[in-house]
Amino acid sequence: MNKDAYTALVVREENEKFIRRIEKKSIDDLPGGDILINVKYSSLNYKDAMSAAGNKGITRRYPHTPGIDAAGVVVESSKKDFSPGDEVIVTGFDLGMNTPGGYGQFIRVPSEWAVKLPQNLPLRESMIFGTAGFTAALSLFNLEQNGLNIQSDGEILITGATGGVGSLAIAILNKAGYKKITASTGKADKEYFLKNIGAKKIIDRKSIDDQSDKALLPTRWAAVIDSVGGNILASAIKSTKYGGGIAACGLTQSSNLNTTVYPFILRGVKLLGSDSAHCSPEIRKLLWNKLSAEWKPDNLEMIASECKLEELNEKIDLILQGKITGRIVVKL
Repeated sequence: MNKDAYTALVVREENEKFIRRIEKKSIDDLPGGDILINVKYSSLNYKDAMSAAGNKGITRRYPHTPGIDAAGVVVESSKKDFSPGDEVIVTGFDLGMNTPGGYGQFIRVPSEWAVKLPQNLPLRESMIFGTAGFTAALSLFNLEQNGLNIQSDGEILITGATGGVGSLAIAILNKAGYKKITASTGKADKEYFLKNIGAKKIIDRKSIDDQSDKALLPTRWAAVIDSVGGNILASAIKSTKYGGGIAACGLTQSSNLNTTVYPFILRGVKLLGSDSAHCSPEIRKLLWNKLSAEWKPDNLEMIASECKLEELNEKIDLILQGKITGRIVVKL
């Protein structure tokens, strides 16, 4: 075999269908970039599944290798900031969207996309976090910038609680010392899981999906981390306490948001976008350092399961069906 050949999951468009296969690729076919990375681990995100299913709002052209997360070892670098042998994390930007991603054993990317692996965070654990964990951390960071702290009055609502962002948000908040963490889910059988990662209260998502036309609801939440969107997000906005923040970071229910300005102008509620793909290098480094230290959950492994690249096809189908709990780490 050619020493420059490697294995990757490739999605091809054939006869108006999208087919996923494990294929041999050549390093020479990778796009230009400052650093070549031998990927050791990746992870499975909802965005990866959409790309793998042929969503052209995510990936414009096929064949394509998804994987918006990658953790591995630098093989070549044209920038002095990185040297061969450095362990690095790449999440966000265009990785796995239109640039070949972490479901291949090699990626080549601009150096600005990479962060050196912090101490106390092995490569595998960095991909338990991946984009989902980084998004959860960014959401908490934004909420704390808005004034949230462990003395804040009211519960902190986590929607989509069994998903990647939701489960890691619960675990990170718990590690950071927050006590009033309420998990919203449609999966009644996951109460044990949610309580063991740090949720203090579990509620059925239907109970917070307000179907009235009311502009405001009784206040309950000190803050919200929402990965669901749609009417769940609108309902959370209506019931957030004065000055509270809602970190919006997902759309698994809907990308639409139908609400009024009343929570914002009468209660001073803040809707905070959490864009994990393009945040500044300074914030990126700060948050990864927090995730390797004071925000690193003690029970991180409880949130994760591992699969090989050859087993990923089935996992992609399951996450699209809403049947994945926690995080899937992909071992390349």
